[in-house]
Amino acid sequence: MTAPASNPNPGATPWVAFVIPAHDEADQLAQTLAALHDAARTVLGEAACEVVVVDDASTDGTGELARSLGAEVVRVECRQIAATRNAGARATTAPILVFVDADTRINATSLGEAITVLQQGALGGGAMVRFDGHVPIFARVVLELVVVAFRIFQYTGGCFLFCRRDAFVAAGGFDETLFAGEEIELATALKRVGKQRGIAARKRFRIVRHRIVTSGRKVRAYSAWEALRLFGGLVWRGRAALRSRAGLEFWYERRPGAE
Repeated sequence: MTAPASNPNPGATPWVAFVIPAHDEADQLAQTLAALHDAARTVLGEAACEVVVVDDASTDGTGELARSLGAEVVRVECRQIAATRNAGARATTAPILVFVDADTRINATSLGEAITVLQQGALGGGAMVRFDGHVPIFARVVLELVVVAFRIFQYTGGCFLFCRRDAFVAAGGFDETLFAGEEIELATALKRVGKQRGIAARKRFRIVRHRIVTSGRKVRAYSAWEALRLFGGLVWRGRAALRSRAGLEFWYERRPGAE
């Protein structure tokens, strides 16, 4: 594979920064970066952009692979997704931030819609997802319920979240007291910033129409009962459950068979 240039116009000021948090994602990252570069070339053309992979305590060569594929690499030892994403944002300068998970393939349609809603005055937004490959029926049902709820209330998962840098800073970035759910907290904070700036409620944070594809490897590794017990426990414990990695194995541990 030819390494793509992360900035097609290196003499220009970057316009969009793509931030990719990654822990031991050498098996996923090449596809993610290839899809990102294809989407960026289609939507941004010759406009300058930054691609930063935040290598969070990886031991599988994730950082080296990212460099070989043209990305800038920032090494951290956080093992906390909020802090990792914030580190990536700090390493960039572009006025538009796009956070993409390392196992997620974006497309030109969704990226184009994201740029459009920002140009229309939104402070941020996201996209709904589809899982790749086969996933259990319970996972497909739960996903569609979440999609309906997120579209109604205008929230997004962290797989693909975009925002204006000034709004991101005003919102305080991702909440580093949380080990999960930080994307919901950021969306809420961005909406508050939008309200302070007098932006209409439905225009502050926008969910684009088209979905992106993310890996279904985690849900393939859990039975319906295990998933119910895990997420039921989180609901029972409330927000306090998100302030420690304990009990958040779904996000922070790679199960055998989670491919």
